[in-house]
Amino acid sequence: MSEPTLYDLPIRPRRNRRSAGIRALVRETRLSPEQLIAPLFVTHLDKPVSVASMPGIARLPIPELVARARSLTALGVPAVALFPAIEPELKDEHASEATNDGGLLMRAVRALKAALPELVVITDVAMDPYSSDGHDGRVIDGRIDNDATLPILERMAVAQARAGADWVAPSDMMDGRVGAIRGALDDAGFADVGILAYAAKYASAFYGPFRDALDSAPRAGDKKTYQMDPANGREAVREAALDELEGADVAMVKPALPYLDVIAKVREALSIPVAAYQVSGEYAMIEAVAANGWMGRDALILETLVSIRRAGADMVLTYHAQRAAELVG
Repeated sequence: MSEPTLYDLPIRPRRNRRSAGIRALVRETRLSPEQLIAPLFVTHLDKPVSVASMPGIARLPIPELVARARSLTALGVPAVALFPAIEPELKDEHASEATNDGGLLMRAVRALKAALPELVVITDVAMDPYSSDGHDGRVIDGRIDNDATLPILERMAVAQARAGADWVAPSDMMDGRVGAIRGALDDAGFADVGILAYAAKYASAFYGPFRDALDSAPRAGDKKTYQMDPANGREAVREAALDELEGADVAMVKPALPYLDVIAKVREALSIPVAAYQVSGEYAMIEAVAANGWMGRDALILETLVSIRRAGADMVLTYHAQRAAELVG
């Protein structure tokens, strides 16, 4: 008697795909609103300012920021990440406005926590939105000085915690900043404030629309001496492991879609939760192809977010958070 072939065996993988109910039961990767974080831009102006390179996205005045956060929480999205677009005249080489208790970001945090106490408010720790140089670190004699930047980041994180931030998110990529911030928070009595570290932040072409939104492009040079080389994957694991060792509560990979392999490597290596940031350029691409009728917007939103989750991200920062929550909630 001859050996059975594949065609003789009762193996039919399609049986698990034959109806929507069966597909739902055997689905390996789930996407739900509580896995999403909505990045929001806040402005000092009294009306929204559209971001031309991000259709549908605007800098929001604080009352509208609160209203947007309220609609997100109603859909089950538990967290927002704030990015302030401050007045150009307030920017200086020391990012002094970043620690102003009466500044735009701090007022936004306090307003959100007053209106929505259970909302998780995440604040960005980096100099670029406040710096006249447009860099994430302190520029001295034309170079980014790592160690001169750390005390500034410490003061920023403490000021944000004092305003009510639940997680501070160092996005600067300076060496040792997670440990420095953890120590500063603990010393100031904010041991319960978490750190979501931008552990593997690449020097990416996908950040252009974000820099438009905050007018935060470097005034000279680029960010390649501190953000990661897109060619490197193993280095991301090293960076993330160091952040975990220094006290990070969550490690993030940014951008997301071009770095799914990196998300998977970091998820395998770390014991803390892993986040991924579907950045402004990724958002803009989806919006552009959908506007041209080349692909379906909602299908793209869901497929890209599921792919990021499948790679290993426990949570995703995405400008499509509200629409995704509407689709899967």
